Amino acid sequence: MTHLNQVDFSQLRSAAKAVLAPTELNRNVAFGSVAAAILSQSGTVYTGICLDTACSLGFCAEHAAVAEMLKNGEYQIRACVAVNRFGQAIPPCGRCRELLSQLSSDNLNAEIEISDGQILSLEQLLPFDWKATQRAKLKTAVID
Repeated sequence: MTHLNQVDFSQLRSAAKAVLAPTELNRNVAFGSVAAAILSQSGTVYTGICLDTACSLGFCAEHAAVAEMLKNGEYQIRACVAVNRFGQAIPPCGRCRELLSQLSSDNLNAEIEISDGQILSLEQLLPFDWKATQRAKLKTAVID
């Protein structure tokens, strides 16, 4: 794990690329074709790789990085980047966006690199967040 004080996406990409290792374990399992790096609120960088299986039992690189973060008692994210097998930044899938947002509502402010040099907030990647709609409905129900 490395530590960063400010968001430096070139360093985050480098951390993700360092664990990138596309490998076919057998005809049913491959791993490491996507890697992710998450910068936590404390400045720690957590990395993870994807696991692909023949029957959809795998997980995304962001999920693996989140697991590392949670093992260390952290759940708030300042920034995240995932890279493909060529080391290019790619956007998180919908499942990963949802996971990051459910860890903490503060994570909606996290910066996400969706392509090399293009940064959006997690909130921008979740424009119709069902949790915000639910919170609004609960507020209305309490007021009425």
